[in-house]
Amino acid sequence: MATKSPLAFSQSRALLILLAIALVVLRTVPLAQALSLEEASAHDLQLAFRQNKLTSRQLTEFYIDQIRRLNPLLRGVIEVNPDALRQADSADRERKAKPSGSLSALHGIPVLLKDNIATKDKMNTTAGSLALLGSVVPRDAGVVARLRRAGAVLLGKASLSEWAHYRFSGDPNGWCARSGQGKNPYNLSADTCGSSSGSAISVAANMGAVSLGTETDGSILCPSSSNSVVGIKPTLGLTSRGGVVPITPRQDTVGPMCRTVADAVDVLNVIVGFDPFDAEATREASKYIPRGGYKQFLKADGLKGKRLGIVRTLYFDYLSGPGVAKAFESHFSTLRKQGAVLLDHLELANINEIYSDSGEDLAMSAEFKLALNTYLRDLVVSPVRSLADVIAFNKKHKREEKIDEYRQDLFLTAQATNGVDKAVKLAWRKMDKLSRGGFEKLMRQNKLDALVTPGYLVSKVLAIGGFPGINVPAGYDEGGVPFGISFAGLRGSEPTLIEIAYGFEQATKIRRPPPLKR
Repeated sequence: MATKSPLAFSQSRALLILLAIALVVLRTVPLAQALSLEEASAHDLQLAFRQNKLTSRQLTEFYIDQIRRLNPLLRGVIEVNPDALRQADSADRERKAKPSGSLSALHGIPVLLKDNIATKDKMNTTAGSLALLGSVVPRDAGVVARLRRAGAVLLGKASLSEWAHYRFSGDPNGWCARSGQGKNPYNLSADTCGSSSGSAISVAANMGAVSLGTETDGSILCPSSSNSVVGIKPTLGLTSRGGVVPITPRQDTVGPMCRTVADAVDVLNVIVGFDPFDAEATREASKYIPRGGYKQFLKADGLKGKRLGIVRTLYFDYLSGPGVAKAFESHFSTLRKQGAVLLDHLELANINEIYSDSGEDLAMSAEFKLALNTYLRDLVVSPVRSLADVIAFNKKHKREEKIDEYRQDLFLTAQATNGVDKAVKLAWRKMDKLSRGGFEKLMRQNKLDALVTPGYLVSKVLAIGGFPGINVPAGYDEGGVPFGISFAGLRGSEPTLIEIAYGFEQATKIRRPPPLKR
């Protein structure tokens, strides 16, 4: 019997190895390219699920690999859920067992959560701080409970500006002790903005399908603008704040941060509604939830007939460079071509007072201490039980928490407050008056459907009045840094804002993935 030479055996073995590698590549290429997972929408992914071209496990493994490759540079994710693959397997089994069309748009879709949104599982909820590492929450946040019921895969926790950027004033955005400095994937030296920086970074860089952020004043709209994603800041109370590390219940809200308006709407549909752990606000706002949900407002001709206001003062007078200014003039032309009526050079009567002396900071300082102390007391296990404890922890761990560099001045100011006093009540009344006499009056007198502003600059107006806004990618400056356009409306106007935002997105299709090495 003839025997193969050692050389022939070696060649055969090499061919087998090459064949095995080729098979792996052939299996991977259709997932990463044919299905375009890197920019895939929830709709694309659900279609692939139904056609048996993709499983939730494969999709979750893809995002975990993306995190493994990109997160050491971008630091958009604090931790990956150790149960993510188990949840994905469960979604795959459920999909086989249930009839097509009976599952939610987020079923089997990996979701990243800002690290101030509580999950009752193996993940931490720390607001990016070492002080809460190892704490145990009593229950899932209200929005997380809804995601679980919808069959979403909880992929992990996104990084953030520590304590939702309420420990210290000033820069930097995107830093927290647990994960370090987050980076803008479009320009590593550019601002990520905050505080929901990691939620924006991660979906922009395709380290997750969709994400949740929170906003008190600009924390969804600003990072969405700076990282070329869509962000929805909902009407106050439309989404529950139960189980979210608070700043102030008067302004805090939870919203989607995604690559497309349609994805953001799919997320919004899941997370809105009443929650007994945020009963007053969610009960009041539930009247705004439309029968049939929000998806019906994804209309390509959504701009037709819409009345859009433009206030130049403060908003368009100081755009960063002629290229950005030119882009917005082009966008105004697009809005008109799509059937919108633009009312230009409007005046927001009290705009200077809103941005310089609204009373927001004074009220927020007192509200933060009260709200945080309540949250910490409710934890099952926690190294800290009060704001005073957190301040002491930071002093003890000043190197890790970078106290000398970044300080904790907002904490110290809040700790010095003594509850809701006369000054706080006056501030509340002042903000209500500014909202009624400013934004509300502007919208109603001019019969506007939305106010159009660059980036996140309208956030303070929306914050003090509990109004909604949507940011959509609007372009990239000379350094490749993204900027967005925001559409703002009165309470409960999400259906109209979605029509406007979707119409603009479909007419322009500006978003592109960041120029990261693949």
